[in-house]
Order: sequence, then C-alpha cells, then structure tokens
Amino acid sequence: MFWLFFWAKLLCLPRTNMSLCLLLLWMVTVPLQANSQSNPRGYLLNCGAGASSNNDVIVGSLKYVTDEGYISVGKTSNIKQKDLVPILTTLRYFPDKSARKYCYEIPVIKEGKYLVRTTYYYGGFDGGKEPPVFDQIVDGTKWSVVNTTEDFANGLSSYYEIVMAAKGKELSVCLARNNMTGTDSSPFISALELEYLDDSVYNSTDFNKYGLSTVARGNFGTPTNGDVIGFPDDKFNRLWQPFKDKNPVSTNKGDVTPSDFWNVPPAKLFDNSITISRGKELQLQWPPVSLPNAAYYIALYFQDNRNPSPFSWRVFNVSVNGKPFSGSVNVTTKGLTVYAAQWPLSGKTEIVLTPAAGMPVGPVITAGEIMQIFPLGLETLHRDVAAMHEVKRSFDNPPSDWSGDPCLPEANSWTGVTCSHGNSSRVISLNLTSVGLSGSLSPNIANLTALHHIWLGDNKLKGEIPDMGSLKELETLHLENNQLEGQIPESLGKLPKLREIYLQNNKLKGNVPDTQQTKKIQIS
Repeated sequence: MFWLFFWAKLLCLPRTNMSLCLLLLWMVTVPLQANSQSNPRGYLLNCGAGASSNNDVIVGSLKYVTDEGYISVGKTSNIKQKDLVPILTTLRYFPDKSARKYCYEIPVIKEGKYLVRTTYYYGGFDGGKEPPVFDQIVDGTKWSVVNTTEDFANGLSSYYEIVMAAKGKELSVCLARNNMTGTDSSPFISALELEYLDDSVYNSTDFNKYGLSTVARGNFGTPTNGDVIGFPDDKFNRLWQPFKDKNPVSTNKGDVTPSDFWNVPPAKLFDNSITISRGKELQLQWPPVSLPNAAYYIALYFQDNRNPSPFSWRVFNVSVNGKPFSGSVNVTTKGLTVYAAQWPLSGKTEIVLTPAAGMPVGPVITAGEIMQIFPLGLETLHRDVAAMHEVKRSFDNPPSDWSGDPCLPEANSWTGVTCSHGNSSRVISLNLTSVGLSGSLSPNIANLTALHHIWLGDNKLKGEIPDMGSLKELETLHLENNQLEGQIPESLGKLPKLREIYLQNNKLKGNVPDTQQTKKIQIS
C-alpha cells in the first residue's frame, strides 16, 4: 500500500491506513503511450466485466481481460458514471455473508516473484453512500484492510500493491468480511493485476518469509502534476509517481541502461533529478507523510546530470533520518543505486546527501522506492492444500468459499474445515453434514494424513469409498445417508484410532473388519 501524490489533476490525502490513491474520473491513471509492445508478463483482470471477450478493455497500451474463469463466486455490477477509466466501470461484489472469503485463483510459476495490485472504485454500486471496509488476503496471509472511504469522498479510486513469491502453481487473492464490514454492504473489487518479475528484482528480500508492501515509488524532479511512469517504460508496470520539492531540478544528459540495475528501473526515470549547488547538503523529505514504525526496504537511484565524460562524476554520503545509509557514493552518468534490505523508519523520513570535501558540484538524486517488509503468516502443508483442492474438484457443489488456502488465515478457513496450527497448518477435520453435497469422494482424501474426523453424512455423494489406510489419526467417520456403493475398504478396520463409523443408508457391500478401538459401527 502506498500514497500517490498529485496536485491540480489529482489530490490524494495521506492517511494512517496507508491506502493508495489514483485518479478515477477524468484521466487514465497510468499514462501509457500506445505502441505495439504486448502486456507485461502476468495477468490484467477487469473484474465484473462478464464472460464475453468483447468486454476486454484497453487502458493506454494495456489490455485488461475479463475475470471470468479466475473466480467462481460473486456478482457483477456496472458503474453508471461518465468519463471513468474503463477498468473502473465494472466491479465484482460478494454479497454471500456465509462465506468466509472470496478468492481469485491465478495460475502462476511456482516460487515465481509477482507484483500484485488490487484496484477499488466503489461508485455507489449498492446504493449506499460509503464504501464497505473489508480484508484482503494473498496466499493465506492477511495482507491489509481495504478502506476506500476517504478516497471515494474525494472522487478517487484506491489501489494496493505487494511483491511476493508464489508458494505453488496457483496464487490466491481473496477478499473477506471483517468486524468493520457493514451488514448491508459487500466486499468488491474493480481490477486485479499480477506482473511477473525478473529474478534479480528486489532479490535482497527472502520471499520465503516476507513480502514487500509498496509505500512509495518516486520520480524526483518531475512536477507533481506530471505523468506517472508505468508500462511500457517500466516493463513490470510499476508506477513511479512524480515528486518535486523546493530543491533545484536538473535535466540529465546521459543515457542509462536499465538492465545494468538489478531492479531494472525504467530509463525514463532518469530524465530529471533533484540537485543542489556546490558545497551544500541536499535535504529531501520523502515520502511527505508519516510512516508506521516498521522495517522497510529502501532503494535510491542517482545519475550525474552532465554530459558523459571522464570528469562527470560526484561523490557524497547518504543518511536517512540522521543515520548513515551509504558512504562515499560515487555517481557517474551511467547511474547508480544504493539500497538497504531492512531499514527502520517511523514518522517523517528525511534523506540527506552530504557532498565530499572538494566536490565541484553538489549532490543529486533521481528516484526512490520504499516498501514495508511484510512478514508472511503460517503456511498450510502443501500436500494438504493439493489434497483439499482435489477433494473440492470431486464435489459437484462445494461451499462457495472453497478456494484459496483451506486453513489460512485461521479466521477464514474453508467452511466445514478445521485445521491445527503448528509449524505448518494441517487439516484435521472435515464436517459438511447435511449441506446437500453431491459428487464423489476423491481418493486424494487419503493424503490428508492429519485428519481426525470426516463427517459427510446426510448428503448425496455417489461412487465408492476410497482407501483410507493412510489416515492413522482418524477417529470418527460419518458417511451415512448418502448414495455410496461398492465394497467397504478393509483398511478401515486397521486404523488404530478409529472409534466411530457410520455408513448406514448407502448401497455398500461387505463388513468393517474387527478392531479393538472401534466402539461404534453402523453400516446398514
């Protein structure tokens, strides 16, 4: 999450919840020039657009496609307001109050690094005056609270952004109600973007443990009513917001090669810089808002603004909030970046560049990035996640919130699913009694080796009971009053902790083998 700062054309007011702001009404948020370059690698989803490909929309040079096929729940609505950016004219909302979460599931490269951006514009779609407040969850970790109330009151949309690695072959982005969600309102979303990042980008972060939540990405020396740099200048469609203060601005004369930088900043970012005259400190307050006390990733970009020559270089020291950040920074016309993988920030942030003794020119700074280091939550054992998704696929009508992580966050586990939470989360109970469930019981249920209870009685399940010999922790099994058929697996009688079996009112054959631990058996 971060603040975008625009004046005249845009006005975003900073707030304590660190939400993002972008223009809604009279201009395209990302000033993309039309060209033949294809979209960034990833997904650009226009939420609520409908199933037809005719509903695909173009924003600048980017093509957003319908979100159909990436989510199976929710309803759609149109925003009847003139001059909206196309992706803000539709949304998907989620009125089902019984569901614990509502998830998009996006095919990704396992362990691939992605920039995830969610965009919200309320538009009074439900007839209300204030947008709902709700949670957003990414791959089982609660990411943030979505509160777009102030933005909407100021005629703005909101977006949130995080960089993280995919745990598996699908990445889930979910919305969920919280105790601030009104009883008459529903979570909603306007657009969802996943951009695949090169391995080198932000590679100082351990993405097995952390994500990076964007706070600010600034293009220094550009008037605040100037253009945002995005795709195609930035091949990952990162958004670099214009920032200008009272310091002098210089135009850079040399060219930079983005691939020379491990974060691959756009070349256009180096058009201008903020500088100061010889012998003076360059003081910069950016971002111009207070930050919560936390650890942050910081990257600063520099370029000598003169014509390339053997004499076009300058040396200075960098401090952040009075602490040395990087010493003897030697900047040439080829550009340079310095960074801190973890740096404590709290309140206002001041960046000071102090020239080395005898330097004939003053310090200079071109751009910056600040991202809050975001600890990821527990993980559900991957085998359990895969098994639960196979169990889901074997049901014709699973509960509507059976998508994303089955266990996490703990308050948003799947309906009927109970999990333990140790070093990793495990599925320990499955209870969908009397919910009208149809389909069959997947053999993959045998991979849920931490299961203690299976209660699927009083439904319409067909097919055979799969072998469950691997479920050594299973204590109770309720499959009564279904339409199951075939032989009763002999392995049920060998489960050491099984004490209760109910299989009556099915079309099963055979008997459960004797076991001393089994105290209650009903078959017919």
